[in-house]
Amino acid sequence: MAGHSKWANIKHKKAAQDAKRGQIFTKLARQLTVAAKEGGADPESNFKLRLAVDNARAVNMPNDNIERAIGKGIGGLDGDNYEEIIYEGYGPYGVAILIEVLTDNRNRTVSELRHGFSKNGGNLGESGCVAWMFEKKGLLVIDKDTVTDEDEFMLTALEAGAEDIESDEDVFKVLTDQLEFATVRQNLAEAGFSFLGAEVSMIPENSITVSSQESTGLERLIDALEELDDVQEVYSNYDVQPGQ
Repeated sequence: MAGHSKWANIKHKKAAQDAKRGQIFTKLARQLTVAAKEGGADPESNFKLRLAVDNARAVNMPNDNIERAIGKGIGGLDGDNYEEIIYEGYGPYGVAILIEVLTDNRNRTVSELRHGFSKNGGNLGESGCVAWMFEKKGLLVIDKDTVTDEDEFMLTALEAGAEDIESDEDVFKVLTDQLEFATVRQNLAEAGFSFLGAEVSMIPENSITVSSQESTGLERLIDALEELDDVQEVYSNYDVQPGQ
């Protein structure tokens, strides 16, 4: 599996969220509405809604906004009919890009994505061209400075239901089955651990190593794609070579 990119992806998205809170609220509201429409308003029985609520609370989205978005989903309070679609492409240096969107107009979305890719040195690909390189997993990131006994922590994480624990520079990355993510996170939180990042993510199986200078163009492309209203998540498989 790629090492740096799993954690870098969360850090990059967090910075973007902090800078554009209004836009992220709009995107999260769309996630909440679609999840409630598909599976009902109870987060305990609707896994997708539970994740959407957790994501909304993680960026301090007001409860009124959350409830209003869920209400739209179960009450049909708006006329939007959103589709969940995965688009795929390549960035500079052959880096794989996977994009999750919620759209009510495929033609608009494809046009905007194609423009974003072409303007920033990439290209929109055919369905299936890079999706095989990613696997959906739960990802919990824990600061090493908060862990007093590494062996005990790893044992606790495995007993909590983790599939794997990886050590990466100043953090531990706990990987879970996507359906066990909420349970593992709760178990570790009850054991006293806090998280720098926590999400269900598309994890790359392998990575392409680029220099820090080369990564600037890739970040520019990802930023341009994340700016689009229909785009919910952007995943990539590049790894920045330290010191370059």
